[in-house]
Amino acid sequence: MIYFDNSATTKPYPEVMKGYLKVAEQYFANPSSIHSLGSEVEKLLSQSRALTASLLGVKPTEIVFTSSGTEGNNLAIKGVAFQYQNRGKHIITTTIEHPSVLEAYKQLETLGYSVSYLEVDQSGRINLEQLRDMLRDDTILVSVIHVNNELGTIQPINEIGNLLKKYPKILFHVDHVQGIGKVPLQLKDSGIDLCTMSGHKFHALRGTGILYIRDGLKIASIMSGGGQEMGIRSGTENVAGIVSMTKALRITFEKINQGGLGHLLQLKEVLLLGLKQMDGIIVNTPDQDSAPHIINFSVLHVKPEVLIHSLSKHDIYVSTQSACSSKLAQASRVLTAAGLGEERAKSAIRVSFSLDNTLEEVKTFLEVLTNVVPKLQEVMR
Repeated sequence: MIYFDNSATTKPYPEVMKGYLKVAEQYFANPSSIHSLGSEVEKLLSQSRALTASLLGVKPTEIVFTSSGTEGNNLAIKGVAFQYQNRGKHIITTTIEHPSVLEAYKQLETLGYSVSYLEVDQSGRINLEQLRDMLRDDTILVSVIHVNNELGTIQPINEIGNLLKKYPKILFHVDHVQGIGKVPLQLKDSGIDLCTMSGHKFHALRGTGILYIRDGLKIASIMSGGGQEMGIRSGTENVAGIVSMTKALRITFEKINQGGLGHLLQLKEVLLLGLKQMDGIIVNTPDQDSAPHIINFSVLHVKPEVLIHSLSKHDIYVSTQSACSSKLAQASRVLTAAGLGEERAKSAIRVSFSLDNTLEEVKTFLEVLTNVVPKLQEVMR
């Protein structure tokens, strides 16, 4: 099997599975319980928070454990909007955010908030001057995705953070879901106030996530309950998931630091070279300022779902848009927003690597693609 859909979800590390089972079996008590077993589980939770914070270069009190990137994005955006609405109701995002961000903003618009949407160029990048021009006295939040989940474009997060440092009343949220473990992002002293991460993007289990909230920043809770996670995210903690996610984060960072980044870049280079030599294929991912693990390309005159099913017969798995939108038979919203045209937006394919993928898999994929694409293009003309 060749699995090239790692931006949708990654396969959990074996060590992560073992860790989850051990904690679920032996440390099953509620960490809020005052008996000794509950105290042991609470200690595990605290240790995971401390290690996660250390890996990310922040304080343990700045780490909130969530169930997903979607929850993290909603908690960050709505938490800020509700907490600081007396300061203003103007918020800014981009036209190429993940649905969990865009839909949250749409909901806020129905509640009387004003939303400005940053446009992107054909590389999928925002313009800092446009952002500067959008800032108003009543602006309370800017939310920008770090690595776009379809194109792989890396946004100028450091430059945005430096700009917003001049406006201390404006908070900065970053969706780091696709960047975590592949594209480094400095959280401390970067101007970032809130940052979302999702466990199943770095070989942890689904149902786990992280929200960084800068020390001293207060946001409204969007779920009422028992006050877990420092009163920000109520609900009994998924301790087995959290402990195993922390292990996955540690392993991923170790692999990246031991040559994993160079490995991903090599896979990307070989794939891009092969794609650019094939007739009827246009690469959409920009050459510069793009992530090492995401490659988006369009196969003209071929419906992406047809190509995906053909590749599946060869035990090769890729995707179209983000997993949240992939079952919708429509043009990519991201590619359309980038001005790449309807034909490319309707025929886009996304390949996304993990550190476990190999050069041989890339070469096999290119060979199969070389045989399959001309046949499909002939049939569909």
